[in-house]
Amino acid sequence: MGAMEPRQSTVQCMSPKGLHRIAYREWGDPANGNVLVCVHGLTRCARDFDTFAAAMADRYRVICPDVAGRGHSDWLPDPMLYGIPQYVADMVTLIARLDVGQVDWVGTSMGGIIGMGLAAQPNTPVRKLVVNDAGPVLTKVSLERIAAYVGAVPLFPDFGTAQQYVRAVSASFGPHTEDEWRFLTEVVVRKQPDGRYKMHYDPGVAEPFKHQMPEGNIELWPLYDAIRSPMLVLHGELSDLLTRETCDAMAHRGPRARVVEIPGVGHAPTLMHADQIGIVRNYLLEG
Repeated sequence: MGAMEPRQSTVQCMSPKGLHRIAYREWGDPANGNVLVCVHGLTRCARDFDTFAAAMADRYRVICPDVAGRGHSDWLPDPMLYGIPQYVADMVTLIARLDVGQVDWVGTSMGGIIGMGLAAQPNTPVRKLVVNDAGPVLTKVSLERIAAYVGAVPLFPDFGTAQQYVRAVSASFGPHTEDEWRFLTEVVVRKQPDGRYKMHYDPGVAEPFKHQMPEGNIELWPLYDAIRSPMLVLHGELSDLLTRETCDAMAHRGPRARVVEIPGVGHAPTLMHADQIGIVRNYLLEG
């Protein structure tokens, strides 16, 4: 297998209820000391970064994990463990497996919050942090929108119906071609023995999400203010999760993030298109 082709691996991680495997895809030269970790959103998976990882593999060893309960990773025995502390701990174990002292990080939505949680720690391994449409304020309206579908794992009679569903719940991703929507569906559904299709993630990820639904916005400013890594924030122009007000505040406090708005997109840019990839690539590779 060539260095530019993806490789599939796993690493064992620990939770209070035992061990679980985290699966990850690896792109680029395995001997490259420049490592980029890319982490997906709440109900998505590592495959979301296939296009982006291929575009970055000439300069990085790119690591795209499936967060616990998604993709090829194990489901956790206690659904209340699905949360940022466990996800950060799993990523620390993954980075230890990679045997590198520092990494750059690109995280979409939940993956961005995981990156913020790791970057806020003393002696963090995160060198540069790119957060894709997430920040220290999670709006009540976006949390309610997500709660309306997360954990609902309907059976679809055929792939076309599954694709219609993914397009509906992911409409805020913005314009994509038919082939792109097909890919975005293929990576998060599985064909069942009876020929029907089902969303492929542990419905249990919704348990802590719904049990901890706040009365208002969730604010994580102390976490954000502890970050010292240089930081880029991508903001979907039409996002209901990350507001311009929050972006303005992020640019003026804590790590003083650089903010770039992506026009015509809500929550969240998919990093599948050349213009979005170019923004992130240029930031990561600049001196």
